[in-house]
Amino acid sequence: MPPEFSHIDHWIFDLDNVLYPAECDLFSLIDIKMGEYIARALNCDAVEARRIQKDYFHDHGTTLAGLIHHHGTDPQDFLDYVHDIDMSRLSHAPALYSAIAALPGEKMVFTNGDRPYAERVLENRGLGGLFDTIHDVLATDLIPKPEKAAYHSLISATGINPERSLFVEDMARNLRPAKDLGMTTIWVNTGSEWGARDHAPDFIDHEITDLESWITSLH
Repeated sequence: MPPEFSHIDHWIFDLDNVLYPAECDLFSLIDIKMGEYIARALNCDAVEARRIQKDYFHDHGTTLAGLIHHHGTDPQDFLDYVHDIDMSRLSHAPALYSAIAALPGEKMVFTNGDRPYAERVLENRGLGGLFDTIHDVLATDLIPKPEKAAYHSLISATGINPERSLFVEDMARNLRPAKDLGMTTIWVNTGSEWGARDHAPDFIDHEITDLESWITSLH
């Protein structure tokens, strides 16, 4: 283990586009489902539904947070619908499993999705049972990253020491609160405009493009 990571006791991973390659593009499937849900719930056409979806994502951290704020949307109804997608794009990653399993200390998933969806993703990646904790958007009382309260919820629920924690995330803006709390931050740069939004080097300790290669290199 490189000396700069020798103090890490808690390894925290975002889920989407981190624990599976961005090329799998599960979000394109979720994107379609969100558009369908909004069009039906708000009785609008597909173009207006997409505008609403993206505006809420930018303004509230997640589309769901915007829907709850503006329309009182039932979160479980939304999550069940948009996460009901085909997982066949995912494949098992035994090398990634081994590399994460060999890390010293706790392994956690911290996601703006919900636990059932996260568990399905992990099972289809062959990563089921690997993580000590899955802290989802329901565990944060529907407060999404990058809201500071979401990070405090994780800390309160797990008892981790932020200064001995490392957080891996593909959305650069979600790393700022983690860095403010003292975490070591790893940005997975997928090349997407969304991921690079609000990127700044003062809160990103390391930039990588592939999680499996990076973690394997630590050993």
